[in-house]
Amino acid sequence: MTDRVGVVGCGTMGAGIAELCARAGLDVRVKVSSPASADAGRERIVRSLDRAVARGRLTPEARSEACSRITFTAGFSELADRQIVIESLPEDEKLKKRAFTELDAAVTDPEAVLASNTSSLRIGTLADVTERPERVVGMHFFNPAQILPLVEVVPCDRTSATVTAKAERFAADALGKQVIHSTDRCGFVVNALLVPYLIAAVRMVESGHATADDVDRGMKLGCSHPLGPLELADMIGLDTIASVAAALHAEFAEPVYAPPKLLTDLVEAGNLGRKTGSGFFDY
Repeated sequence: MTDRVGVVGCGTMGAGIAELCARAGLDVRVKVSSPASADAGRERIVRSLDRAVARGRLTPEARSEACSRITFTAGFSELADRQIVIESLPEDEKLKKRAFTELDAAVTDPEAVLASNTSSLRIGTLADVTERPERVVGMHFFNPAQILPLVEVVPCDRTSATVTAKAERFAADALGKQVIHSTDRCGFVVNALLVPYLIAAVRMVESGHATADDVDRGMKLGCSHPLGPLELADMIGLDTIASVAAALHAEFAEPVYAPPKLLTDLVEAGNLGRKTGSGFFDY
């Protein structure tokens, strides 16, 4: 039984995964880069739990219990006893590789699972920097992780069948998620389908073909989508969309994946969507 979980990173996705695990009754230790990051991560989690209480999805007692199950650390060595560690850092290959090198040395349980929440990098790329690549697997959650029901489980060619099965059981049984599988290719299943659609919507606005509002209203009213593509891009994070698109374009060299200038301009200006208060729309 897995009851000790580590999470590396406490941004939007890391905080959501930590909250999800704590609400499932697990002991959660979050690795952050600094005390300031710990404070920001704790505040992010508490705000989310408070919203759940306000909406009647969580009792005040359950909120307090979840908070008590989450601790923070600045050292990888404090993850030594974790049975599963989920890396959830920004989509930066060098940053993620450094994290997996550290995790490989720090996590002492030989049966521990080292998982990445990457949305675009090949899992084999991360396994390459470890001495035990057989215990590295992809577990791709979706934003908000504490609400959306899907996890993509992605083994690389060296991931052991035991580790893949453990990751699937953890997602399904411990966290109550639905699981789909993908081979180890850039974008996996969902983003390989989703990102070209979002990029096409950005290009429509960029070219003056339609306004952002009309694009989104068209897909919501004409196709019964709960969110328009640009509102969805804002929710995911425009920096994340740009990173995944760039990774897909680098791997497959298909023009459909190339990040449009409008997208990169918004990212460079710091307008990343909901998390910064402005993207294609203001929040």
